[in-house]
Amino acid sequence: MSQLKKERLEATMQKELSLILRDEVKDPALRMCTVTSVTVTNDLSIAKIYVSFMEHEKRGMDALERSKGFIRSKLAHVLKIRKCPELHFVVDDSLEYGNHIEELIRKLHKAEEEKQ
Repeated sequence: MSQLKKERLEATMQKELSLILRDEVKDPALRMCTVTSVTVTNDLSIAKIYVSFMEHEKRGMDALERSKGFIRSKLAHVLKIRKCPELHFVVDDSLEYGNHIEELIRKLHKAEEEKQ
């Protein structure tokens, strides 16, 4: 599969997974779940779905694991590809990491201002 097709599939999967979680899955633990990105292996066998939660991360991940089969079947129906990838949900901590880096930069600027 070409890189462009793979990137299109990942973007489509991200959009469709967001819609499925919002409209189809009725678990209250997933109300504040956001699909931040999707990566798919070259052979399309595995999709790594990065998610973030506003609160109750553990409950949200447990709910995703319980709903994984349902989500995969809905996704397969929408994507209309020969074989829907196995879904692996991963907590996306890039937002926390970004906030941490921003805080470090702020402290650095504050320390420089105090020196002057």
